[in-house]
Amino acid sequence: MKKKNVVTSFLILILCFVLIACSSNKTEGDTTSKDDKKVDPFDHSEKYTITGMTFRFGDPPPATSPGLDLINEKFNVDYQPQIIPQADYIEKSSAAVAAGDMPDMIGFQASDTRFYQWAKEGAFLPLDDYLKEYETLGGIPDYVYSAFKVDGKVYGIPRYSQPYPLTPIIRKDWLDNLGLEVPTSYEELEEVAIAFTKNDPDKNGQNDTYGLAIGQNINPDFNLGAYWDANAWYHKNKDGEYIPGIISEGRKEVVQFLADLYKEDAMTKDFAVLNWTDTNGEFYKGKAGIFVGGVAGMSEDYLNGLMQINPEAKFIALPPFEAPDKSKGFTRGSGYSGILALNAKLADDPAKIYRALEMIDFGKQFYPADQKNPENEDFDFMYGKAGTGYNMVNNAPVRVPEFSTAGFAPSTYFLDNLEQVPTDAKISYADAYKTPAMKELTTTLQTMFEANKMYINPSIGVISETNSQKGAELTQFLINEQSKMIAGQRPISDWDKLVDEYMQRGGKDVIKEVNQGIKGKGYKDRQWE
Repeated sequence: MKKKNVVTSFLILILCFVLIACSSNKTEGDTTSKDDKKVDPFDHSEKYTITGMTFRFGDPPPATSPGLDLINEKFNVDYQPQIIPQADYIEKSSAAVAAGDMPDMIGFQASDTRFYQWAKEGAFLPLDDYLKEYETLGGIPDYVYSAFKVDGKVYGIPRYSQPYPLTPIIRKDWLDNLGLEVPTSYEELEEVAIAFTKNDPDKNGQNDTYGLAIGQNINPDFNLGAYWDANAWYHKNKDGEYIPGIISEGRKEVVQFLADLYKEDAMTKDFAVLNWTDTNGEFYKGKAGIFVGGVAGMSEDYLNGLMQINPEAKFIALPPFEAPDKSKGFTRGSGYSGILALNAKLADDPAKIYRALEMIDFGKQFYPADQKNPENEDFDFMYGKAGTGYNMVNNAPVRVPEFSTAGFAPSTYFLDNLEQVPTDAKISYADAYKTPAMKELTTTLQTMFEANKMYINPSIGVISETNSQKGAELTQFLINEQSKMIAGQRPISDWDKLVDEYMQRGGKDVIKEVNQGIKGKGYKDRQWE
């Protein structure tokens, strides 16, 4: 292990020399070739070798396969993707770049700061002048692309992530049993949580329930809007600078709310040491009445377990509260879960750039549910042809068991094969579930989100060197101290003192650097969508 770390460190140290070499090729996007002739973005007359590298959770597909052959034929390319297990990706991709072998296309996880560092070094191609040529790439919202801007130019293509966060949900049947209304403020939510603790909301005659399920690291943070979001840069200091939500007045209000519940035994008493799995268990075993949910990624197994305990259980999403400044709405998610960049050395060959981007655009194409069938030629191609890569079962495509391992489908080989859902797409997240209660909850969440504004977090995609070095330590320090406040081990009257401690430990530099980055991206004052 030590030898592996030494090798990785050495490779990263010499990256700057390689990236400087790359920067000599850094030019603006252009639509003309070397002889100044206009380039047709969709001309396939010339065959190109296109290389790529990205990470993958799980085993990579085979190096040769029918799916890869289909891609080569469709786009007239010799496509050579390297798909590397996620655990080894940083080391192997860093080694490739250090050796001067960065491929034409290279992927990054959303949290990988190498993308921004290497973009600053000139390693990647600015994409602004090319994206408009493509239906999918050109339709991605500007606020998403802004996360991948360096010095005002876009250097990355986002891997889609649904934009809605996890937000508080509540047992509607418990509210009804106690004759309570849906809370619209933290004061009302506190009253409900205490009632869930003391008034037998499940009507089983036992003192076995409480208000709110929460675990270690104050997770979930139970924000009911951007004003209270620990992760949103919404509040400003006296100098007009954005500050992290975790030190804001909104966060202080949430900490006070949780401290009040702790005194009343209306929340998980051992929250400071309770892991996420066990925190889920507190809610899905019917002990707590308030938790969080999302439009995607929830466990039907958990919910089915709760429904077996209490078949009458019902759940609804809590709408955002109105903040003291009259704002109302949750923080929108980043809109991406990964990044794809193009090598700056492609700048002298616009035709090859267009071919690579055409492949990326195709891999991200969105297919409504009623178009996922053999009649849609693009979908049929993507899934590896009906009868080979998938079969239609009850009017829905079902992948064959060896879909990925045999490489039947081209989708296996696109570096970004996650559909980019258009902002105007009429999709129902409930369609992904089978359990009626889960469908109902998901529908209430989606309806709630669509009925309210979403705050665009200005810190997305901003890199702070101090935060890279000290951010995790600083955040953990704040969480530990705020946990003490919730448990009554430190007075909340120490809040200003705690913020000063954060500033002295490096928070002041984080705020300065993040605000510089926000200004550099041209972010407008408190944008809502």
